[in-house]
Amino acid sequence: MPKTFKYRLYPNQEQKKQLEKTLETCRILYNDFLAERKETYEKEQKKIACFEQINSLPNKKEINPFLKEVHSQVLQDIARRVNKSFQNFFRRLKTQASKAGYPRFKQFGRYDSFTYPQSGFNLKHSQLILSRLGQIHIKKHLQLEGKIKTCSIIIKNGKFYVCFSCENIKVKWSKKTKKKVGIDMGLTSFLATSNGELKEAPKTYRKAEKQLAKAQRKVSRRKKGSQRRKKAVKILAVKHEKVANQRKDLAHKLSRELVRDNDLIAHEKLQVRNMVKNKYI
Repeated sequence: MPKTFKYRLYPNQEQKKQLEKTLETCRILYNDFLAERKETYEKEQKKIACFEQINSLPNKKEINPFLKEVHSQVLQDIARRVNKSFQNFFRRLKTQASKAGYPRFKQFGRYDSFTYPQSGFNLKHSQLILSRLGQIHIKKHLQLEGKIKTCSIIIKNGKFYVCFSCENIKVKWSKKTKKKVGIDMGLTSFLATSNGELKEAPKTYRKAEKQLAKAQRKVSRRKKGSQRRKKAVKILAVKHEKVANQRKDLAHKLSRELVRDNDLIAHEKLQVRNMVKNKYI
């Protein structure tokens, strides 16, 4: 079964600049590929294939010298990423035409990752070796399993991460407990089990609500485009990220506990979105 391993990266100042420059180059190329497809279809009613855009990369490198500083596999993956966004768009057209959003151009700050799909990377102990970027220190808190297929670099809120997508991972089965449990998601409590246990919700958002509101007011007061606004936006994003990480931590710990202690887990299939609707509003 496939599995993704995520680690924190600690690049030095020069490597940070190179990573951010690579990401910006990838963002611009993504928008160029998207614009090509859009203009070609509007003028000639013709679709551009993924391999055509990949084959056009040598010509683009002559026009844009920054593309030469990025590994070729990373550039090819951007063309596949644009192609996948159009495939998803056409799929949505068939299933839910009213909600099928056309692929969007990526604004600055809205493109946060690039991928080495086959080569251009290597891992040695606590060092990640990237082509044209050198060695970057990695905090390897988990042992990798299986065969590494892709390596993705993610930049989020000033932090750097690497994700390894691995295949051929052996499944480790838990010991039989001969126990069954039913779970029900609640409103007052986070989770209730058929054994009578109540898992209380930590209410991380409610606890951080005042700080989030204060940070949001600072963003609203700052002038658009100013450095002070960018700094305030980054602080707000970090606070939201912390709340999201607390929620993920709770979900992972509870799910692991339930799977470890029970052979069968049953839950009621509910349309939560319909439950919270009020026809009188």
